[in-house]
Amino acid sequence: MSQTVASQVSGGNTPINIQNFSLGWVICFLFVVSFVGLFSSVPLRKMMILKYNLTYPSGTATAILMNSLHTPKGAKLANAGEGCGFSSFPTFGIPALQQKFYFDFSCTYIGVGMISSKMVNISLLLGAIISWGVLWPWIEQKKGIWYSQDLPHSSLYGMQGYRIFVAIAMMLGDGLYHCISMLLQVVNNLRLQHLNKQDSPSSINPNGDDPISNVNYDNQRRIEYFLKDQIPTWVACTGYIVLAIISIFTVSHIFPQLKWYHILVAYLIAPIIAFCNAYGCGLTDWSLASNYGKIAIIIFSSWVGLPNGGIVAGLASCGVMLSIISTASDLMQDFKTGYLTLASPRSMFLSQALGTAMGCIISPVIFWAFIKVYPIGDPEGSYPAPYAQVYRGIALLGANGFSFLPKHCLELAIISFFSGVVINIIHDMLMRYETKYRLYRFVPNPMCLAIPFYIGGNFAIDMCIGNLIMYLWEKKNKPQARDYAPAVASGLICGDSLWSIPAAALSLKKITPPICMKFLSASVNSRVDNFLSGGN
Repeated sequence: MSQTVASQVSGGNTPINIQNFSLGWVICFLFVVSFVGLFSSVPLRKMMILKYNLTYPSGTATAILMNSLHTPKGAKLANAGEGCGFSSFPTFGIPALQQKFYFDFSCTYIGVGMISSKMVNISLLLGAIISWGVLWPWIEQKKGIWYSQDLPHSSLYGMQGYRIFVAIAMMLGDGLYHCISMLLQVVNNLRLQHLNKQDSPSSINPNGDDPISNVNYDNQRRIEYFLKDQIPTWVACTGYIVLAIISIFTVSHIFPQLKWYHILVAYLIAPIIAFCNAYGCGLTDWSLASNYGKIAIIIFSSWVGLPNGGIVAGLASCGVMLSIISTASDLMQDFKTGYLTLASPRSMFLSQALGTAMGCIISPVIFWAFIKVYPIGDPEGSYPAPYAQVYRGIALLGANGFSFLPKHCLELAIISFFSGVVINIIHDMLMRYETKYRLYRFVPNPMCLAIPFYIGGNFAIDMCIGNLIMYLWEKKNKPQARDYAPAVASGLICGDSLWSIPAAALSLKKITPPICMKFLSASVNSRVDNFLSGGN
């Protein structure tokens, strides 16, 4: 990056001069950081897909549609018969709409809810109720006491700070618990192998049962193919280490504000965070890489400090972490698709690597062409790039230290972190020692509890409706539901996603809907009528 860009990013409120955008350096940066995420997710594939049997709804939907076109049974089933509009329909009233409780008619999440388990959907809804129904309204009553009442809801000095950090704290607690638990299981298996001088139980099945013997024929074939053509763990670890070393020296040259030891720490913690994100994505289809990237901005910008270029360091470290985390979750989705379609894990890995290489070249070129035509980042222009301002604002806050957090936010985040750990301990203890009533089935999932804390409850309601459809369908005709529901859910997900293409085209042409429907309270509606009629 040019010195002009770096100096202006480091400054106060000076707009970023992206006309000095260096295409070659960006392509180089993407190449050295993007492939690391591929190697970080390879050792996790057995645990995520076979042990935890995570859904990965997008990967599952893709696989089901592919199977419907290329398998006899699938073909038979396939041939069988902003603030405007229903996306902001006040299903439960306008006050509930303001607290993110409404049904937004999202076919995608109805389909995801049909695929996801009951406890995942219930946990999401419970998290939405706890946060947007109880916790956030209670904190909003502290406005003027815990934080300034003049701050907007999007400010990290106020409500947004509570939402982001409390949510991510529980996600980290849940993810770290599973990481440590799996490491302990591996150590225990190695100890048993040493003591018994025989093969230890598979890491994907610590109880020692044969993972293939107790499943149906289709899943037997899938597991056989999934385990047959593997990528050795030592190859993944070696690739990660080699690429990390190359990246440490390259990134520190591109961004002098980031020293080699900063990047080393980023690569040491990245696999843990990649696990957290891949685990949550497998449950709900939500990739929260951007949220983890915000935490990276805070950590590294505060570590480097404002006088030493902490803003550039925070933003660059965010780019490193985002590349690793998002690429790892994307590859895990592909592994799930490959598992369901009997595709080779190696072919999925190589295909992802090829696509990543193409993206490292195509994306910067498209962005370079875009900034030559449109004024990117202009608040009054067509492309204000609001997230660029948000991320830069987070870097500014981080460079000034953690004192920016609103009052008691850190304490609430610590409580949230340990809540995620304790809930997992309760679940595992009940599963191990209480086998009569199987009460562990009713323990909520901490990752699913935490996601609505930041996003809101509307998508949880969509997913619960999808799960309710599945429940009623199974009550009426369970065999039919088992055969057709995955295809129906996949059609909802993919069909709704396809609309984004014409929607983007209409947006680029600045074509707006001919009518707009909004919902107002009776008092506001009366004021609008009075204004339109010429009253005061």
